[in-house]
Amino acid sequence: MNGSYLLDTNIVIALFANDTNVLYQLSTAAQVFVPSVVLGELYYGANKSARSKSNISLIDSFALKSSVLVCDGETARHYGRIKDLLRAKGNPIPENDIWIAALAKQHHMKLVTRDQHFLSIKEIKVEQW
Repeated sequence: MNGSYLLDTNIVIALFANDTNVLYQLSTAAQVFVPSVVLGELYYGANKSARSKSNISLIDSFALKSSVLVCDGETARHYGRIKDLLRAKGNPIPENDIWIAALAKQHHMKLVTRDQHFLSIKEIKVEQW
């Protein structure tokens, strides 16, 4: 899956907000994938929001149209390695983000995000939109 993009939660949220840069970048992308972990974060945010029903409906529609990647045993191996490297550097990041990074590493994808902390994971390629 070389040359493919994996979207972080903040990029999907920007997409939902019709961010022109994200819309443009996605229109020129060959392959785009969404981690199941990102969907979980989106559903969590929707459930605690004031407009939960409409937000959940939006995520449901997005998920049906998306190529979703799930974690498996190989992802777990990458997760363990990345988390250990971050621990050794004294640079922890949120757990879900380690799973997202592990999927990017496993599938040789460029992770698209607005979070700076992914830049400390040298094992993955990061692009900021």
